[in-house]
Amino acid sequence: MVNRVVLTAICVFAALPLAAHHSLSAKYYTSQIIMLNGTITKVDWSNPHARLYLDIKDASGTIQMWDFEMASPNLLMINGWKIDSFRKGDHVLISAHPSRDGSHNAFATKVTLENR
Repeated sequence: MVNRVVLTAICVFAALPLAAHHSLSAKYYTSQIIMLNGTITKVDWSNPHARLYLDIKDASGTIQMWDFEMASPNLLMINGWKIDSFRKGDHVLISAHPSRDGSHNAFATKVTLENR
């Protein structure tokens, strides 16, 4: 009986990390792509996802702050990115899946430097 309780507890705790991970399509419209250009204000190179923060001018000229989620730093490095690939002040063109909640958040699919 004690072995069953211990085995059940191990299975429950082993499955907890799976519940913590989320589907990309739960947070973003993966069937849509938006393209924006702006200036990087911050680069957050940390797990579980790296992030780029940009100032982007809307059609009326108002600056909007955007937050772009990206893959993990490890996956970005495997694909050739370095911690200093992008710096504050860089101008970039970014393709991304927009957030389902309509906020200025998106999941970046491609980031291109405009002037370096």
